[in-house]
Amino acid sequence: MARTDGGKVNWYNKYMSKNPLVNALSASAYIILVVSVMTFVTQPLRNKPDTFFAPIMVLFVLTLSVAVMAYLFFYQPLQLFIEGKKKEAVNLFVKTVEIFAAITAVVLILLFSGVI
Repeated sequence: MARTDGGKVNWYNKYMSKNPLVNALSASAYIILVVSVMTFVTQPLRNKPDTFFAPIMVLFVLTLSVAVMAYLFFYQPLQLFIEGKKKEAVNLFVKTVEIFAAITAVVLILLFSGVI
């Protein structure tokens, strides 16, 4: 279990994965969650014009999404890099991006083939 110098457990180390598949799937799940929530929440507002708050909300969601994706893609590689495990850090990051790119490609193929 990950501990700080004080012996306390870091929850963000405890639950963060060094498995690139888990990280890429987590990013995909987050995207699906955000899109689903945005779709269902805005359903009743379809016939109403956008207000001043629509672009503000978009920027809020964008900022949150950037922070979540940075955590999912960069946190563990950065920790490894700081610990001096530079090769392992680069490998984890590259594998996570490769798996995420593969998931993205599969979704695009399914989308353009009319399956989804």
